[in-house]
Amino acid sequence: MSEKEYYYCWEWDFKSSPAQLWPLAANTNRFDYDTGLPAYEEDRTAETELENGRHRLRFRMYGVALEWDEEPFEWVAPCRFGVVRNYKPGPLQPIAQLRVLARFYSKPEGGTHLTYEVWAKPSGLLGHLAIPVQIGILSHRDFGRVFKHYDDMVQQSKSFVDDPGRGIKFASGGRERLANISQKLLAQGVDSALVERLVSTIEVADNMSLDRIRPYALANHWGASRKAVLEMCLLATRAGLLDFQWDLLCPSCRNARESVSSLGDVEQTVHCHTCRIDYTANFTQSVELTFRPNPSIRIVPEHQEYCMSGPISSPHIAVQQFLQPGTHREVQPLLENGRYRIRTMSLPGNQLLQVSENGMTEARLLAQPAGWANEEARLAAEPTLLLENLTDEEQLFIMERLDWSDDAVVAAEVTVMQQFRDLFAEEALRPGDQIVVGSLTILFTDLVGSTQMYRDIGDAPAFGLVLNHFDVLLAEIKAADGAIVKTIGDAVMAVFRDPAAALRAMLTAQTILANPPEGELPLRLKAALHHGPCIGVSLNDKFDYFGSTVNIAARLEKFATGEDVIISHTVYADPEVSRFLAHSADNVTATPFESVLRGFGEECFTLWRVKSTPTM
Repeated sequence: MSEKEYYYCWEWDFKSSPAQLWPLAANTNRFDYDTGLPAYEEDRTAETELENGRHRLRFRMYGVALEWDEEPFEWVAPCRFGVVRNYKPGPLQPIAQLRVLARFYSKPEGGTHLTYEVWAKPSGLLGHLAIPVQIGILSHRDFGRVFKHYDDMVQQSKSFVDDPGRGIKFASGGRERLANISQKLLAQGVDSALVERLVSTIEVADNMSLDRIRPYALANHWGASRKAVLEMCLLATRAGLLDFQWDLLCPSCRNARESVSSLGDVEQTVHCHTCRIDYTANFTQSVELTFRPNPSIRIVPEHQEYCMSGPISSPHIAVQQFLQPGTHREVQPLLENGRYRIRTMSLPGNQLLQVSENGMTEARLLAQPAGWANEEARLAAEPTLLLENLTDEEQLFIMERLDWSDDAVVAAEVTVMQQFRDLFAEEALRPGDQIVVGSLTILFTDLVGSTQMYRDIGDAPAFGLVLNHFDVLLAEIKAADGAIVKTIGDAVMAVFRDPAAALRAMLTAQTILANPPEGELPLRLKAALHHGPCIGVSLNDKFDYFGSTVNIAARLEKFATGEDVIISHTVYADPEVSRFLAHSADNVTATPFESVLRGFGEECFTLWRVKSTPTM
């Protein structure tokens, strides 16, 4: 029998634009799940590590084991995507090769015209019997149904977390626990509307949506405060409604291919089997906090994959194209303003790209044996790009945004939250481990004359004032999204992400302490701030920080008088700090001075003495 190739072309019209439909329809992992395909397994043995993003995958369908080598997905967002799968021969193997290509066209009157093309080569008689039924009839029906559902979701402003799922299974007593814990969250002051949305999500969302809950993505979808949603998720975890996990994100594909339940389980070196690279865990970008339901509430199966490396698995990649030696291809992506780079998986280096209003509408991007062009090309938001492979090897072109998504709650951010440190004090690295946490603002404080105060008014009254002063500091530091790392006597070390917020918090705390309720002694608080890169460590079973930034901040406190905040030039030069100093409603002044610091040789540091005199 002739091994002809079967060809199908299906067409649909939808109300949503290509840009609106793309995040759902190009989510091939979710699409395969929704159309009823089984989860796959990947062969990760060393001898099957294939080149240029190829993978060897398998699953069982209708009792038949299918195994194939998958070419890297190709796409141009939000216009088209496609993939080629070459199946391994076998006695019950019905198909030899499958190719698909989906194209999204903007309609003049609005909406999308979607074409979905399929080429299928049969493998023997079984293929000639199976392909017309499974692909020609069943897939056509299921694909149209799912695409139509996605279009309806866009029109109703819904996300996958709003969509009633299949296979929902609550633990015995899980619904009662869910109701009880929701009441506890309300009693702790969590906004009732947020609690209601979270409970509804746990009740109706499907397993795939709940496997990796991202608080900031939920907040964006709900139109709620990111901080409020994250704090609710942390409280819900402590109460037993949710569990959290640390996802280790690959810097190339930015997928979470590994997850651990504790910071102490984070390995220094992580392997991404998708990109075939090793990378170092970095708290600033590659360690993300996500959540899932506690199994005593609802049973969500362990993470399963239904499609590998589709467009939405790496949404930062705008273009991915596979070119053979000496070939070229024209693409027309829709880009956001910002910085991009073009690279391939085989060639070292990359070419930088800047997308802006005045950029070029046409450009040639060349992969050459000698490397990439040195200049940074300036592109328009909808350019016509000619990709050319001038090497003698196949190349997978990847055009990606350099900015990381701000939807991720990264470890560097959450570990400086006071609520996180209060609720999960046991979260720390393994003893001896060190990890980059990015640039942070470090605060050191001390009370002026506290020793004399104990002698003047007695131990008990003085200790009470010191505790009150801790309460004031805790409230102001927490309000500024900072966290107290430790206390030493009546001194405090704290950490912040935002230097301007830290400065405002300390000026406010000084004002409160200097103007106590009638009958209490005023207190003077010495405070100093420095901003810079830090290293995270586990110290005394708690997450702590060290490095030159911490050492400098600790030495600045001695210059404070209790009526000022000493800041380094790095803090002073921060744009938000500069704006605050220039436009503060209070009479805030910043006076520079210079000094050497113990342990830093003869280096002279420029420091600033910031004072606030509230207007009467």
